[in-house]
Amino acid sequence: MYELKIVTHFAAAHQLKMVAEKCENLHGHNWNIEVCVAGEKLNRAGVLMDFGELKQCLNEIMEKLDHKFLNELEYFNDDNPPSSENIAFYIATAMQEKISDPLIKVSRVTAWESENACATYICP
Repeated sequence: MYELKIVTHFAAAHQLKMVAEKCENLHGHNWNIEVCVAGEKLNRAGVLMDFGELKQCLNEIMEKLDHKFLNELEYFNDDNPPSSENIAFYIATAMQEKISDPLIKVSRVTAWESENACATYICP
C-alpha cells in the first residue's frame, strides 16, 4: 500500500454551540490541513498520483473555506456544525469526489485548529 500526504492551510471563523463557553463565541482559527490518499498500485510513471493534481483538488476545496464564516456555508448547519471533526470529514468527502482514479482512496484527513489540537477523520 502506498500513501501520499499533502498539507495546506486556511483561515476561517466559526461558532460552536454546546461546547466550552469560549467556543460558543464567534472566533477564528488558522487551520492546517493534512490529506492522505492511498492505493495499491503505482501508475506507468511510477507514482500513485501526481502531487500537482492532488494539490489542485485540495486547493479547490480550500477556496470554499478560506476566509469564510463556516456556519454560513450550506454544508454546515445545526446538525452538522463546523467543528474540526466535521471539517476533516467534509474535506475527506469532497476530496474523494474530486479524485478521478477509482483505485485511489482518501485514507485520512487531519484538521489542526491550533498547533496542539487537531481532529482526524479516518476513512472507512
